[in-house]
Amino acid sequence: MSFQTLGLMPSLVDAARRCGMEQPTDIQRASMAAVMAGQDVWANAPTGSGKTAAYVLPLVQRLSNENIKAGTPRQAPRVTQVLVVVPTRELAEQVGQLVQALAPTGPQGLKLVVAFGGASINPQMMRLRGGAELVVATPGRLLDLVANNALSLAQLTTLVLDEADRLLDAGFADEVDRILRLLPKSRQTLMFSATAPAALNARTLALLREPLRVDLQAPTAAVENAAPHAIQQRAVLVDEKRRLQLLRHLIEKGQWPRALVFVATRYAAVHVADKLCRNGIDARSLHGDLTQGARNTVLSDFKSSQLQVLVTTDVAARGIDIPLLPVVVNFDLPRSASDYTHRIGRTGRAGQSGLAVSFISADTSGAEAHFRLIEKRQGQRVAREHIEGFEPTHIAVPMDAAGGVKGARKSKKDKLREAKTPL
Repeated sequence: MSFQTLGLMPSLVDAARRCGMEQPTDIQRASMAAVMAGQDVWANAPTGSGKTAAYVLPLVQRLSNENIKAGTPRQAPRVTQVLVVVPTRELAEQVGQLVQALAPTGPQGLKLVVAFGGASINPQMMRLRGGAELVVATPGRLLDLVANNALSLAQLTTLVLDEADRLLDAGFADEVDRILRLLPKSRQTLMFSATAPAALNARTLALLREPLRVDLQAPTAAVENAAPHAIQQRAVLVDEKRRLQLLRHLIEKGQWPRALVFVATRYAAVHVADKLCRNGIDARSLHGDLTQGARNTVLSDFKSSQLQVLVTTDVAARGIDIPLLPVVVNFDLPRSASDYTHRIGRTGRAGQSGLAVSFISADTSGAEAHFRLIEKRQGQRVAREHIEGFEPTHIAVPMDAAGGVKGARKSKKDKLREAKTPL
């Protein structure tokens, strides 16, 4: 199936080809017709599978056709018809760049505004003068624009939640609820994410009307389906205090040209990057305290291979697209199996092979049990490794690995039964 058979107009097919999209991906083939027809969609597909283009292409076509019907030149203010809500500044910029690459230009072309926090709101308000058919925004900045009367959502026809799992969790739930109250009840709602936690199902369904459900990865085998045979997963046992030395060893011995290293906190991101730099490895940190200019510089250097190692937290890295990334390292294990999917799904893209390395410290409480839960959720066992010279001094015992041994602690019933038993 080609883009032509999906109903894209020739100019958009050419634009897609210029962006390197010769043929539609699985998620695009499964969802684009429904998006174009105005149907609600709930799509769950692996990281790097082309989800953004799956909604951008049909929405750009629909808006372009409406502009053509409206005639030229237009004097009335443009009405915001499509709103794309994303969790991070980087993802907002990436979506905006794709729209700009695909959308027709000129007097009757689409007007796009990308808005996010961490930057002055005034230029964004200025760009919204005269309206815009398509707005891409992070939740907090979107609410600021509405509060300043710079943006009206009263005539919105389509809402897109990109990385919906992230937007509907506790960190963004209140802001998203406030946004939903501003929108017309009669609208198209599109939800795209790499994971679909079961806990979100009820709330998700409440936002949609007879949606097309596209699930291209089983919840219990998300990673295996995300990049079949492309991502080599390794789990290395190491004492917590020796992880940094091991990371240096692996980078140097493996001659990794680039590596994305995930840690749990902003402090850890700065600490690990600083220690690597002191040992001759070009590394920098990415976290929420950086200015937008500094974030852009770090990401640009890493994408262009001017920077060898980027150390980041989950929040700072969410939505970042890094082409041809060879290695991902879980210096600290992620909090959930879905976060693990997002992390390692950043390598092994576009038919390339990738490596995902996780450090497991038996001297850290619950680390082995936590990684076993991740393995269970992804439906794949990862063999444990010892690296020569970095063998752990502490080995996980059954209670560490299983989160406790059933029956080791007497239950209340056992105690009562013993009390009644004669000596």
